[in-house]
Amino acid sequence: MTHELLPIASWRETSRFARTLALRHRGPLAGAAVSFVLVGLCSLVPPWMLGRIVDAVAAGEASIAPYAAAIAVSAVLGALFTAASVAFLARAGEPALAELREEVLDTALHLDAQRLEAAGTGDLVSRVGDDAGTVADSLGEIVPLLANSVVMIGFTAAGMFALDWRLGLAGLAAAPFYVLGLRWYLPRSGPLYREERIVQGELTESLVGGLNGAATLRALGHEDRQTEIIDARSARARDLSLTVFRLLTRFFARSNRAELIGLGAVLATGFLLVRADAVTIGAVTAAALYFHRLFNPIGALLSVFDTLQSAGAALARLVGVTRIPRPPRQAAAPTEPGPLVLDSVSHSYTPGRPVLATTSLTIAPGERIALVGASGAGKTTLGAIARGVLTPTGGTVSLAGRPYETLHPGDIRTRVALVSQDVHVFAGTLRDALALAVTDPDDAQLLAALRAVGADGWTAALPDGLDTRIGDGGQPLTPAQAQQIALARVVLADPWFVILDEATAEAGSAGARDLEKAALAASDGRGALVIAHRLTQAEAADRILVLHEGTVVEQGTHTELLALGGRYTELWQAWSSGAEPHLV
Repeated sequence: MTHELLPIASWRETSRFARTLALRHRGPLAGAAVSFVLVGLCSLVPPWMLGRIVDAVAAGEASIAPYAAAIAVSAVLGALFTAASVAFLARAGEPALAELREEVLDTALHLDAQRLEAAGTGDLVSRVGDDAGTVADSLGEIVPLLANSVVMIGFTAAGMFALDWRLGLAGLAAAPFYVLGLRWYLPRSGPLYREERIVQGELTESLVGGLNGAATLRALGHEDRQTEIIDARSARARDLSLTVFRLLTRFFARSNRAELIGLGAVLATGFLLVRADAVTIGAVTAAALYFHRLFNPIGALLSVFDTLQSAGAALARLVGVTRIPRPPRQAAAPTEPGPLVLDSVSHSYTPGRPVLATTSLTIAPGERIALVGASGAGKTTLGAIARGVLTPTGGTVSLAGRPYETLHPGDIRTRVALVSQDVHVFAGTLRDALALAVTDPDDAQLLAALRAVGADGWTAALPDGLDTRIGDGGQPLTPAQAQQIALARVVLADPWFVILDEATAEAGSAGARDLEKAALAASDGRGALVIAHRLTQAEAADRILVLHEGTVVEQGTHTELLALGGRYTELWQAWSSGAEPHLV
């Protein structure tokens, strides 16, 4: 399957999305804006008062207490308004970020499974993890710093012009050098930050893949190869970070040059104006302090561009997920159960190398069909096509006479369920885990579903019953117990068809028979396609299809296939003798 990352939103799309989120929380944002303005006004007082103190001392005034008091009051008010601005910003930013995360997750949950597989696990995980964290950090730290810096720069520049317009112009002498520094930095850093986010996603993909497949990698002796991949991607991420850091230090050097030029211009102009008796020494002192106070906000503003670009790249990746179009609801879902038909389907993951030859299969409501064959025969591929998580490269699939491509994926999911051997246990209560299948179930429904799959015994023994926490941080479950919960969800969801893809493979020999009974109970009264891990599952099927190298070589009942003396007979004899064939 071709590796294709999920889309990244353009600057225009990202800005439009951010503006939409901001408008939803305009009240707190307005409060934050007013608070920032008041902080800026308070910041003007200390340099101004210090200048007045210089003039007062020069004039021989008896007391400077009023000026000192004004500085103290402005400091207290500034602190209060700063706290208010952060609080207002949190009231706007945190809900907005939560809405963004929810929309990203909602879109991801509705994505076609093939699209997610093509992008890779790491791409999506890094977006909802690292990228969301980067945006959250920017809302909590960078945005307040940015807003405060912009207000401080604006008010301080206004204060310099209020002292004397010539001192204000002298301070502006630094502006072209700041602009030149930004013009040099931004075009070089932007692409690096975008590449850095992509590389981080690739690194996450290799780490997640290595951890999830650790047992397989060790069994095949491929640990070193996976380690080399992780090392190479880690080195690439490290080299990109170092390149960005070197670029940033050169940018700061340009900023320091602008500060030197600006402060020198203010002091030189002030000297000339004082000598000409055009301004007081106190006014020049205040102007120099104002400009010196610009160092921190301007430096913060310039350094914020570094973090903002990283946050912007992260936000663009999140917004890119939300821009993926949802599948259209092209036709009304069928309301009455009808056959699940695979008509001349075939599939190739790599062009020219089919894993499933042209195959036709019809599953009637209530009919149980088993797929058997050696590992790599195409069983799971056929099951994925029947479930609708894999689009065949040839042929069509229909449900109750409606082609899959005309149905919304949600309509297919509610009517055709899939239970595989890889079952995830969500962190939460047992009640939460079961309620994933149906809206607002009562206890009687949940207990009946557990009883149907034979899980009522061990679940009744849980310390808090249905309210017992399971999964991470809770009650550990065996693979067989996790599978029983998945099968209980099938009972609750009540689909028309169920695909059991090695659904009992995780059970040990002691629990295999119980889990097979649970699978039978979950599929009772429904059409079922059973990808058999044990041939005892096939024995009870209405019809058996034997796959060999992607082709159906035999089909019929258990008795009919044994009478043929072909491939199925070989598998059955090997199974019966205890030499279990490799069916998975």
